[in-house]
Amino acid sequence: MTVQTLAPARSGTLAPRPIRTLAALGDSTVVGVGDPLPGGGWRGFPALLRDAVGADLLNTGRTGARMADVRDLQLPAAVAARPEAAVVCAGMNDTLRSDFEPAGIQRDLAAVLRALHGVGSHPVVLRYHDHTQVFRLPHRLRAALRSRVAALNTAIDGAVQESGETGATGVLDLHRLPGGYERTAWSVDRLHPSEQGHRLLARGTAELYRAAGFAVPGEVTLECAGGREVTALHRGAWIVVKGTPWLVRRGRDLGPVILRGLLDGDRAR
Repeated sequence: MTVQTLAPARSGTLAPRPIRTLAALGDSTVVGVGDPLPGGGWRGFPALLRDAVGADLLNTGRTGARMADVRDLQLPAAVAARPEAAVVCAGMNDTLRSDFEPAGIQRDLAAVLRALHGVGSHPVVLRYHDHTQVFRLPHRLRAALRSRVAALNTAIDGAVQESGETGATGVLDLHRLPGGYERTAWSVDRLHPSEQGHRLLARGTAELYRAAGFAVPGEVTLECAGGREVTALHRGAWIVVKGTPWLVRRGRDLGPVILRGLLDGDRAR
């Protein structure tokens, strides 16, 4: 498992620090979308991570959340809980909007990390993969969105560095996560992790906490169990009920991005 951490591992003579409260902040991936439960609802990587570390979970994630939402709407509850550990996963929704602003994302994430450090929490932030390798798109649009993800990652890197004066932050680089680009790691919409993908995220994050000196008594296996089987019928229903309306909404937001990509492509020829 290739991960990056900015926190030094503790000496082997020190007992691992227990995680009593784990906070999860972010978007639909934090909610658990893509990892459905048999009785309805979602499980997701925060719940799998909670089981591995043996903590109480405060999940403030909201579907559609952007980085500003994490700072303004989710952070207060997380800070009030004073968690020993926190996971922040947001920014992809920002890349899919016409008002995408990397500088604002960096400011908001830096503020989130500083606030978590301020209550003694060790945050882990997710750094993104090249989503165009998972979600197939026309060439010019693919190039435009790849550029946005690169800008998002630069903003995340800047926020981690900016908040480094107040505490250590772990970074899980999804581009280097083994198995992260496998088809089985993604749900039917190709935008959210499948159950296996959520397990990969939970296992990678658990390894970061273990390396930073925290107790991780449980194990996150990659054997899918406890979720709901996703069938061809589910996939077809998603395309009709969710997929097409989503593409229409994003088409309105991404119109300027598509046009800019076309113009840039014409100038380059």
